[in-house]
Amino acid sequence: MSGKINIMIVDDSAVVRQVMSSVLAMDPAINVLDVAADPIYAMQKMNKHWPDVVLLDVEMPRMDGITFLRKLMAVRPTPVVICSTLTEKGAETTLAAMSAGAVAFLTKPRSGLKQFLEEDRAEIARVVKEAAAGDMRRLAAVNHALRSMPRQGAATATAADAPAASRRVAPALSVTTDRVVAIGTSTGGTQALEAVLTAMPRVSTGIVVVQHMPEKFTAAFAARLNTVCDAEVLEASDGDRVLPGHVLIAPGGRHMSLRRDGAQYRVHVSDGPPVNRHRPS
Repeated sequence: MSGKINIMIVDDSAVVRQVMSSVLAMDPAINVLDVAADPIYAMQKMNKHWPDVVLLDVEMPRMDGITFLRKLMAVRPTPVVICSTLTEKGAETTLAAMSAGAVAFLTKPRSGLKQFLEEDRAEIARVVKEAAAGDMRRLAAVNHALRSMPRQGAATATAADAPAASRRVAPALSVTTDRVVAIGTSTGGTQALEAVLTAMPRVSTGIVVVQHMPEKFTAAFAARLNTVCDAEVLEASDGDRVLPGHVLIAPGGRHMSLRRDGAQYRVHVSDGPPVNRHRPS
């Protein structure tokens, strides 16, 4: 991709289309290619000029955003940024869209929308640029490879199956305390994270995750992952112990750190200023 990033805005709100267009047009690297009030109009326009990134609402007339997203990914995989309201219902719908192929999302408040979009224009532009830089075909290939990996339970392998080098370090590992895997993801991370976690066996090392999401989204995200993963996936609470076969996801709007507690690890969930514009971080 060369030159400006061409954006298509699909939203049934005339205010969102107008304000978002003006906000994005302020960035010299972004060009608002077109806008549409619903996915059917959008596809008609996209067939003439295909955008680099689509900003997509999820609740629209004639065709909902998730149905359109699935059609889009089947025809021509394109980076899609979901724009959704910050509600419990909106969170569940948005996460379903992320599972269908969206790479990022922007949250729209239920009131003060114009002010929000204008004040957060730098963050909006950043998300769009990161989405445009993503390689949709590569991400799809990685996800497919991870999902195709056989799941292996802890009981299927023995010490005799391990390479000689692994057997030599086994005595040292056997006397250590809990082990932890930490994962941090941002734009496009929800798909990659789901692919990794669904490939993990039920009995595995405890995992802690920071996924850049606002409040209300992480609880729904963890609940949905819990339905498709062998491991137990939860939104973390302060003091939760990191256990084998468990995945703890940092709550949106709060930071999470890992602390040693004797022979155990626990998470500390706290408030604090954003780090590099992110919270959690």
